[in-house]
Amino acid sequence: MCNKSTWTLVVAGFLLTACSSTEWVHPNKPSSEFTNDYNKCGMAVSRDPKLQQGSQLLIINATERCIQKEGWQLVEK
Repeated sequence: MCNKSTWTLVVAGFLLTACSSTEWVHPNKPSSEFTNDYNKCGMAVSRDPKLQQGSQLLIINATERCIQKEGWQLVEK
């Protein structure tokens, strides 16, 4: 019985998470600058020899860390 209720809670959590949306915001830059900064971080990550043979998830995580260092924050709407 506990297993079924746990499964129900997990499914409910996924459904609630799917309903929310997020966006990258910067305290001093307009949202139109995000693409430039993201591409700049993507280029920096692609030059990292440790990530050239890595999985796509590692590359995405490294790019998101870079964009956060640039001052961008992921916020929920």
